[in-house]
Amino acid sequence: MEKLNEKTSEDKLVAIISYVTLIGWIVAYVMFKDEKSGRKTEFNVFHIRQSLGINILFLVSWVVDFIPFIGGILYTIVSLAILVFWILGLVAAVNGEMKEIPVVGNTIQDTLKSIN
Repeated sequence: MEKLNEKTSEDKLVAIISYVTLIGWIVAYVMFKDEKSGRKTEFNVFHIRQSLGINILFLVSWVVDFIPFIGGILYTIVSLAILVFWILGLVAAVNGEMKEIPVVGNTIQDTLKSIN
């Protein structure tokens, strides 16, 4: 688990913005991709991937809601888990840590490794 120095508060800002809805992710990604800004850090890549993974999980859970009979129950359970993942990711970004979200964090990092 890597701790960031105080001088990297700009990195923290990009990571935090990435967790604020899908629009926040897009803003953070654009900030991250700006070659001249120097924001292309391992920390930012990590959190941009984690937050995109959480957004994808949310969209998948929304589709699950349309399954007759059990869809509503599954959607509620999965949505609560996603809320916990989102909080954990946001807290890690605020604290300057690179903590994977439970259960799916490693899979998200491997699957979205093309984002760099």
